Amino acid sequence: MAENADSTCRAIVQYIGEKLDLQTQFIADMPWKQRESLFDSGQIHICWICGLPYVWKVEAGAPVIELCVAPVMRNARYQNRPVYFSDVIVRRDSRFETFEDLRGASWAYNEPRSHSGYNVVRDYLLQLGEKEGFFGRVVESGSHQKSLRMVIDRKINASAIDSTVLDAELRRNPAIESAIRIVETIGPSPMPPWVIHKSVPVNLRATIAQVLLEMHSDSEGRQILDQWGISHFTDVEHSSYQPIQEMARRAATVKL
Repeated sequence: MAENADSTCRAIVQYIGEKLDLQTQFIADMPWKQRESLFDSGQIHICWICGLPYVWKVEAGAPVIELCVAPVMRNARYQNRPVYFSDVIVRRDSRFETFEDLRGASWAYNEPRSHSGYNVVRDYLLQLGEKEGFFGRVVESGSHQKSLRMVIDRKINASAIDSTVLDAELRRNPAIESAIRIVETIGPSPMPPWVIHKSVPVNLRATIAQVLLEMHSDSEGRQILDQWGISHFTDVEHSSYQPIQEMARRAATVKL
């Protein structure tokens, strides 16, 4: 997840350790690609991961990971479901009023393994009958937060931002709201899940999931979840992520 979730993730990892009397460690001192590689090899055991790489890992066959839980966000627009959106943002003082106005505009996406910033946008363009050349200049920013800053700093016209990341940025810096405007909301999409490596013993996997599912009913747990606007964790099934799988297949021919 985005860097603005790090403090919450660190607190959740510590909470799991305290509840289960386990030695736990939150890994954040290396690039996310390296962390994902360590997760794939079983050296990292739990990961909060975008739905797109999750379905890719399952599609690869004989997956060594399984779903654990997914967060349900507190904001009313999530309707008490494990979903999120992609908010297409522009500067508030720009001329853009709708997504269609962005034809020929400059665009930033966070990275090509992202559902909310890349995959869902390509599928949305396909629905509009666009396969290539809709935007003018297109750049890879490296993260949702960097894309947001590029829009605010007038370095780029628009970008699709993970709504949970945007929510967190607005809580941290309410002044951002006066600088940007949402011209389209794409979604909902299935919420990025917490996944667990199968090298973890079956009983422990189930116990960790139960700790997370009950976290909101504990005062300490509730306080941690509140940091990032999470209402609670819920069970999810692989079928919940089939829409992401289908979008990726449809959008394979679309170029930003």
